[in-house]
Amino acid sequence: MQIQVNTDKNIEGNEELVAQVEATVTKSLSHLSAHITRVEVHLSDENADKSGQKDKRCMIEARLEGRQPTAVTCEAATLAQAVAGAADRLKSALQSTLDQLHEHR
Repeated sequence: MQIQVNTDKNIEGNEELVAQVEATVTKSLSHLSAHITRVEVHLSDENADKSGQKDKRCMIEARLEGRQPTAVTCEAATLAQAVAGAADRLKSALQSTLDQLHEHR
């Protein structure tokens, strides 16, 4: 499973941040990794320098083998919360898709 992390101009995409994001996504999707070819994570700070309750945004897009990409978004007070929330939503969405595929076979 290949993971690519992208940030907007308001977030410094340093190695530590990338490692934390990759660890969170890998842990959340580990049991589905055989079916996932690529994961793209997009991090943004909606309000830039201003603080807000839910101004950190994480959008994760995953590609299952032979399927259209699945994307989810989560907004939270911190990047860690946004990444964790989006990873959980993606895990649920992908598990649902895979369950439906297995039911049809």
